[in-house]
Amino acid sequence: MSPDRWEDVWRSETPHILAALLRRSGDFEACEDAVQEALLAASGQWPAQGLPDNPRAWLIRVASRKLIDQQRLHAARTQRELDAATRAPADAHYVASADSTAFAASGDDTLQLLLLCAHPALSDPSQVALTLRAVAGLSTAQIAAGFLVPEATMAQRISRAKATLRTAGAKFESPTWADLPDRLHVVRHVLYLVFNEGYTASSGAGLVDIDLAGEAIRLVERLHRSVSEDTETSGLLALMLLTHARTPARTDLRGDLVPLSEQDRTRWDRDMISRGTMLIEQALPGGPVGPFQLQAAIAAVHDAATTAEATDWMQITMLYRMLDRLAPSPTVTLNLAIAVGMAHGPAAGIAALAPLLQRAEQQRNHRVHAAHAHLLELAGDTAAAKNAYSLAARLTDSIPNSDTSTVKPEYTVEVPRTRRRTESRLPPDHPWKNDLPEW
Repeated sequence: MSPDRWEDVWRSETPHILAALLRRSGDFEACEDAVQEALLAASGQWPAQGLPDNPRAWLIRVASRKLIDQQRLHAARTQRELDAATRAPADAHYVASADSTAFAASGDDTLQLLLLCAHPALSDPSQVALTLRAVAGLSTAQIAAGFLVPEATMAQRISRAKATLRTAGAKFESPTWADLPDRLHVVRHVLYLVFNEGYTASSGAGLVDIDLAGEAIRLVERLHRSVSEDTETSGLLALMLLTHARTPARTDLRGDLVPLSEQDRTRWDRDMISRGTMLIEQALPGGPVGPFQLQAAIAAVHDAATTAEATDWMQITMLYRMLDRLAPSPTVTLNLAIAVGMAHGPAAGIAALAPLLQRAEQQRNHRVHAAHAHLLELAGDTAAAKNAYSLAARLTDSIPNSDTSTVKPEYTVEVPRTRRRTESRLPPDHPWKNDLPEW
């Protein structure tokens, strides 16, 4: 078996192994360390001895032993508890909630781990890092590479996240039905942050990290399987698929951004678009309409157009007006202004964008200036457009977006960001729960 195949097995089994240990011990940090040691042992034995008949059982057994060794070493358990843990199966200490209002995850370890990693006590960057480590099974080095930070920095972030969970008394348990909507909202937010960072790298030499975006889609696929009736999760998955389908055409041979209007649409992944469209068509009539569903609908309208000129800007404007009423934010205002400009003329778009240009906290937002430049260019004011493009280019940290020739917005669905999204903080008057994907 190839090393790539071994890594696939390790990554797919990681959440199940961690879940088995967490049912025995509530110490997330100790359990996660034991899982990593078991994976290290597998990397040394499996290439020489072959893949075990039951890789999950093998990994759980080794990780359990590692956990027990840690507990003995740190005197965290009494001898009686250690003896009982040694004799019991991996999940013997898990007791289902007696509360009839508890949400049953149907044995889905991934969902419960996602809920734990998205604990509200953690910051956005910590939630993302812990999710990639504990649920996706990525190494610290892989996560650090994806976010363009030193491995030591990412290791510290993950370590602090584990300590925060321990201090907060976070437990590996199912939320109540009453708590589930809010917890799922956080999970969707975290998974979107992972996708957004991969889809539009906010700093460094690369515009797209396909692996990171693909990992986010893989995790949302697993979440969707667990809560298939949740229409907003369906909307998130549809949004990711409909957007990621354009990836082959988003950059040129130099790695520079290609605006949506100039992309070779024959390179878009039509199978991915078909699935995303089907998901959003099923989700919209199925329950309350949420922000992800509306944005997926907008993405579907873009993807349905065979040419840029065929884009139904009137429908997109209508959808953005609905989004603005449901969850207003500066990002929605910006995108609505562009849509208005395309549907009703650049002068109308510039007027719709004016409130953002007058807000002090938006003065260093290069997306606002890029959109302004684009509308000025459409209006024929080339001198003002050039100045606005130059300002937008100076404000971005992403090298492919720092050239005035490539800083143009990809219309309403793909406007590059000014700084790392997972490190950003919204204004006090705009809670993060209303933050929306930046397209």
